[in-house]
Amino acid sequence: MSGWSNGTYNESYTSFLLVGFPGIQEARALLVMPFLSLYLVILFTNALVIHTVASQQTLHQPMYLLITLLLAVNVCTATTVLPAMLFSFSTRFNRISLPQCLGQTFCIYFLVSMDCNILLVMALDRYVAICYPLRYPEIVTGQLLAGLMGLAATRSTCIIAPVVVLASRVRFCRSDVIHHFACEHMALMKLSCGDISLNKTVGLTVRIFNRVLDMLLLGASYSRILHAVFKISSGGAQSKALNTCGSHLLVIFTVYSSTMSSSIVYRMARAASQDTHNLLSAFYLLLPCLINPIIYGARTKEIRQHLVRSSLSTGP
Repeated sequence: MSGWSNGTYNESYTSFLLVGFPGIQEARALLVMPFLSLYLVILFTNALVIHTVASQQTLHQPMYLLITLLLAVNVCTATTVLPAMLFSFSTRFNRISLPQCLGQTFCIYFLVSMDCNILLVMALDRYVAICYPLRYPEIVTGQLLAGLMGLAATRSTCIIAPVVVLASRVRFCRSDVIHHFACEHMALMKLSCGDISLNKTVGLTVRIFNRVLDMLLLGASYSRILHAVFKISSGGAQSKALNTCGSHLLVIFTVYSSTMSSSIVYRMARAASQDTHNLLSAFYLLLPCLINPIIYGARTKEIRQHLVRSSLSTGP
């Protein structure tokens, strides 16, 4: 056992109880169906767009392949979060070991970072396609995309690994109850019994630096893209380019606005309940997973046409 002994802490807890939304424990079973339905919708919509792109040879182009990678990350994010959340709603004994908890922490933040990195690569792809259309096929090759994805994975690992490594060195003696539906970093740090100022500083620095750098790169890319778009003389080509960029910008807005709102409320609204913070965490993790396939399925003409054609061919 862990706890107090003669005014000092003894052993650390090595497993934890995830309670989901602590303020509504008595009614938590009522949350199973809404979140299960959300999970199934996320799986279906993302898989539908991924299947459409994979099954149509004409869509085997860099832009559509990047869309499928983004949606695959969405599926992984939802699968990392929702099954554990559903389990916490359906049982009082949702225990998770410290290594599993740290593994989930890494996976959640790694996937969120990959989401942002893929958006950066998509901005680069659109920049080359619109600013250098004649050289696009020779610049944006499969080899380049593979290298960029490898770089994205390496960058995400280098960003998240220090946070998780520092967390693994912390002693958790205050409690074995995590008032969250997942092993979110600060929810876990609240259980520590030592100085975690370095953990907080590194976590906040990584998040701010990563977000600010990404937003600057995205802003620079799309300012050049929009400048090039408005110089296009053909109205049809200009409209098509704006529509494509509009879809990407809408996804970027969804991802970054949900992330930033969660971070701001977490740090500024100290009086907000734990359930409010947890709900915002679910919002920023799951909203892009739900919205992205709808945006790309509805706004990307080529994908929309294949989806409509497929639904008509399978209809009564």
